[in-house]
Amino acid sequence: MNMTQDLSFLHLIQNASVLVQLVMGLLLLVSLLSWWYIFLKMFAVRLAVKQSGEFEEAFWESPDIGKLYQAINAKQDQAGSMERIFAAGVTEFVKLKKKSGIESRAIMDGTRRAMRAACQREMDNLESHLSFLATVGSVSPYVGLFGTVWGIMNAFRGLSNVGQATLAHVAPGIAEALVATAMGLFAAIPAVVAYNRYAHDITRLSSRFESFMEEFSNVLQRQP
Repeated sequence: MNMTQDLSFLHLIQNASVLVQLVMGLLLLVSLLSWWYIFLKMFAVRLAVKQSGEFEEAFWESPDIGKLYQAINAKQDQAGSMERIFAAGVTEFVKLKKKSGIESRAIMDGTRRAMRAACQREMDNLESHLSFLATVGSVSPYVGLFGTVWGIMNAFRGLSNVGQATLAHVAPGIAEALVATAMGLFAAIPAVVAYNRYAHDITRLSSRFESFMEEFSNVLQRQP
């Protein structure tokens, strides 16, 4: 009973050295931040996929690009990523069409550039905080390992004052040190899984945006 109580999780953290406690605190903070970004990114990606699907359906069902453009402008900040790409293309197309002496090829090139710029802004927004998750996933185990190595060093240094070393003398110090590695893995594993998942979803969205821009360019070329 005493051994179980002495090796409880909270007891191990309380009895760890100051440096190991700082490492554990840092890993806990990083883990909480990563979970916050994981949930934020989950809702953002799901919303982007949903809005893109709804807009594509409305785009191919609506023969009037002007009405669709006005409906998007009425939404203002509530418009989806693909809707903003569409609006940027229409705005540039109409602006260039009003200028005299511009060839159709130059008009379409300018329209594509405007849509690519809008697409890049949307991708930057979707990819925000992914680098943080990647960093947490790759660095956290090493930070935890640093705390473990330091804790084990302190445990063995404490044995220098003991005449006869036994497992009872070594076990608490090593257990305290291994908690840092466990916390490093606890922070890293969800971050890696979330990063891989969201990177895959965002890559698929990027391909979807590229396909839409090409299809929309073909539609604009047929406009009078």
